[in-house]
Amino acid sequence: MSNNNDRRWNGKSRGGRFGYLFFVYSIKWLGLGFAYGFLAFIVIYFIPFAPKATAAIWKYNRGKRRLGRLKSVTELYRHYYIFGQTLIDRMALKAGLVERYNFQFDNYERFLEIIDGRQGVVMIGAHVGCWETGSVFFGKYGKKINIVMLDNEHKRIKRVIEDNSEDENNFKIIPVNQDPLALILQIKEALDNGEYICFNGDRYMNEKETFRTRFMGAEALMPSGPFKIAAKCRVPVVFHYAMREKNRTYRFIFSEPALGHDKPVALLEQYAASLEHLLERYPRQWFNFYNFWNE
Repeated sequence: MSNNNDRRWNGKSRGGRFGYLFFVYSIKWLGLGFAYGFLAFIVIYFIPFAPKATAAIWKYNRGKRRLGRLKSVTELYRHYYIFGQTLIDRMALKAGLVERYNFQFDNYERFLEIIDGRQGVVMIGAHVGCWETGSVFFGKYGKKINIVMLDNEHKRIKRVIEDNSEDENNFKIIPVNQDPLALILQIKEALDNGEYICFNGDRYMNEKETFRTRFMGAEALMPSGPFKIAAKCRVPVVFHYAMREKNRTYRFIFSEPALGHDKPVALLEQYAASLEHLLERYPRQWFNFYNFWNE
């Protein structure tokens, strides 16, 4: 039996302060091409020296994608590489290099219709692609966005990113690690004010607050909170993802659950199906680098 702690996320991003500083200044002084090129060597380091993450990607490729051993080796490298690209893109966009990127949108008009409504909106994403590129897209809507998250990144790393950032988004953070009643009241107040509550629906911190669902052919635990809140508050729900494509392009994908807004388990099942369909299209952008299925 696996250690239960392997199934939970601690809220911290990988990488040290020096690594972040190196790529921040590489982007500024030597350009994105150099940063992507140097990343090719960094990935080789991470494969043996991040054993838990490497094991998780290996199991994902072998067990979920049903790839052979040789193919899984090459996919392991490519998986890490595209993850590194999204981190570089995150820093580049925060540094103001928006013109170097392209943005495309699926169901854009319908999405705007929803968020321009008078009601609040629950937006549920996942740890895929790079949701932070949304700071470019949301623009004037940023002031109404509340991100529910465990803000547990290393303070020095956050300072490096913020000190070298020109991104002035007005996202608000609702910390999940606070008194549960205070958390619910903050969320309710924001929704009553017609604002947007953003969750990631694929990681949990407390196994007691989860639902079990079928995901990619096996049972998985996902946090119950986002789906209970969406059902209880009876506001529009949107599944949203920002996925990396070729030529420094990010595609924003929005979809609505068809049924079950008032039934959290039904909502979760539609979310899991949506995420599974997304990963068929972008299999290398699954960034839950731990024993997600507890296998």
